Amino acid sequence: MEKTPLGKTDLRVTRLGFGGIPIQTVAGHDEAVAVVRHAVARGINFFDTARGYTVSEEIIGEALEAHRDQCIIATKTPSRDVDGVARDFETSLSKLRTTYVDLYQFHNVMDDDSLAKVMAPGGPLEYLQMEQRRGRIRHIGLTSHRLETVVKAASTGRFATVQFPFNYIEDAAAKELYPLAHRLGLGVIAMKPLAGGVMRNTAAAIRWVLSQAIDVAIPGMASIDEVEANLKAAAAGVPGPDELAALERDRQEIGPTFCRRCGYCIPCPEGIQTNFIASSELFFKRSGWGRLTKSHVETFHKGLDCQACRTCEERCPYGLPLSEMVPAISRRMLDRINGLGLKP
Repeated sequence: MEKTPLGKTDLRVTRLGFGGIPIQTVAGHDEAVAVVRHAVARGINFFDTARGYTVSEEIIGEALEAHRDQCIIATKTPSRDVDGVARDFETSLSKLRTTYVDLYQFHNVMDDDSLAKVMAPGGPLEYLQMEQRRGRIRHIGLTSHRLETVVKAASTGRFATVQFPFNYIEDAAAKELYPLAHRLGLGVIAMKPLAGGVMRNTAAAIRWVLSQAIDVAIPGMASIDEVEANLKAAAAGVPGPDELAALERDRQEIGPTFCRRCGYCIPCPEGIQTNFIASSELFFKRSGWGRLTKSHVETFHKGLDCQACRTCEERCPYGLPLSEMVPAISRRMLDRINGLGLKP
């Protein structure tokens, strides 16, 4: 596969990487490990995971242990204090079955306060720089879902890479972040290239992202078929007019305010499946109303119990008005079910 330098680092990454969120949802552990190993066998060398992705590090660590020298592993910490970062880092090394991490990132730095905690004198960044001098971290990066914050972080010159959502619908990074990153020599990692899985024309979406000024895109993959489909798309080159038209239809249908199913909003204090409800209308519209089950109906009834505590909104990296969306969507879904005469 085609490889490119990751900014000014000494890492050469395949332009198609492996996003480690969906692999945690694969039912069988051995099956999940097999998916990651298949990606390695097919030439993918960049694997992104995080301490917060439940068993993702464990799966990726087992899969890559015998191929460690061929692979670039990126993981992340959500902590904002030295003790928490140190604990996360040691846990990641253990789960990943490695003595070093190629790229260690501060996860989801969303505002000035969070960035200030990361960069405080004697704080988390300085701790990671110490581990970098010890050889246990090769490079330090940062991820965010808020453009203003990631631009500010990039401007400090203290990070080697930036990771930010980028796809045909969410392309704001191309206007401000990417030119800055290229001027400073920062590696550019495009997460959510399929907008959290809501884009119907996935091959065209992959091809579009890889035609842009990024170093590596990291679509999530949960099966060998998905690995193969993404590889096929990556090898096909720049999207043509018909594919661009299909992407534009996706953009028009989905709109700017949609759930990416990242799961940061859960758990809900009331036990509501916030992320499922927020993404349900588009899911059933595309996959078919016949997939509704009794448990789905119960989930929508539960959604009406939302107390508007806004806990989910505080966690949502995209700033969605979930306390309004969840009961409203639940009500619309129940009305649709009744209107269609469905009896799951």
